[in-house]
Amino acid sequence: MLRLGFWLLLVSVPLSSAFTPPAILATTVASSTASGAETGTVQQLDVPVNQVVTRVAVAGATGRVGRLVVEELLSRGVQEVVALVRDVEAAEEILGGTDAPANLQITQCNLSSKGQISSVLNDVDAMIWCATGFSQKPNAGPLEKAKGLLDLAMKKTIDVTALPVIGNVIKENNLGGKNPQQLPKVVMCSSAGVTRTIWDDEKKALMPGAADIPIVRLNPFGALDIKRSSEDKLRETGVDYTVVRPCGLNDEHPVGSRPLLSQGDVAVGRINRKDVARVLVDCLTLPEATGKTFEVIGVAGYPFGSIRGALSNLRSDEEGLPPLDAIVSTYTTLQQLLPGEKQDSAALAMGQTYEQLDKDEVGRLGERGKEILDDGAPRPSS
Repeated sequence: MLRLGFWLLLVSVPLSSAFTPPAILATTVASSTASGAETGTVQQLDVPVNQVVTRVAVAGATGRVGRLVVEELLSRGVQEVVALVRDVEAAEEILGGTDAPANLQITQCNLSSKGQISSVLNDVDAMIWCATGFSQKPNAGPLEKAKGLLDLAMKKTIDVTALPVIGNVIKENNLGGKNPQQLPKVVMCSSAGVTRTIWDDEKKALMPGAADIPIVRLNPFGALDIKRSSEDKLRETGVDYTVVRPCGLNDEHPVGSRPLLSQGDVAVGRINRKDVARVLVDCLTLPEATGKTFEVIGVAGYPFGSIRGALSNLRSDEEGLPPLDAIVSTYTTLQQLLPGEKQDSAALAMGQTYEQLDKDEVGRLGERGKEILDDGAPRPSS
């Protein structure tokens, strides 16, 4: 199971939804060179993204992850990046205004309109999905907030309505350009925790540090259930895809931390949004990512390197699951990577940090079990 000096392989948790991807935790444990080849080993080099795709669309391009994905694609020399947005004027300001590069195309798109999606996806090699129906504008008025909550309650979010349309359009149009068939054509930024709300009581009791964290325990307006449904709808289209489920998005977490990939939805921890953007873009070039779903945290103190080897150790979503005892062993291992000294994720309140928990300080939304969620709606991937 361990190839000394190169790879660490651990079994992880199964999912309890209708979709049941296998679960293997895999992460490189050796330093990597800038090109992605391991030091002292012979390995296939990662292909630069601009040699694989020429035109990439980004949904949710003005969000906190989406704008970083746009920057990452541009920095890697992609010929044309198509930013799909609701408000072109606001997007131009966020994405650079008059200083924006010429190869950035900002396009207004109603992501619930098949006609508009078909039009903007013409000649697109791939799409990275960073949009979400969960977040609200900080200055939104009462009516806008009420509509957002109603849409959540009725499960009418952008994710649920647009992803199946996108998957079907890309599949029907046989888009790809320079993107070979075995590479992902839709990379979705989802969220860790989306399956834990439907774990049975036995599973929750075995792994409280994953099942009883604030976002899972409270699951405001069924946000995690909506994300899970969105993933399933994308898979059902049959398009070549990758689903990436980052754990806690934290801009103060060290940039360039090693991404630790796992499957089974037991991972809890932190990752910088910039590292999430890098993982999302990396997946475009790696056939090992196709048809797979995985969680990711950032392990500080280890170089980023290539994720090719870690991905190759993950199973596709069509493969089987490991036994529960192996799953629990992986959960126990992952819990040792939690931030802070107490390392008790189940004791956290919504909006409370591990550092505050260590100091017995109350978080920004109040005490555990008494959180005020009016301004604390979940924002798992925006």
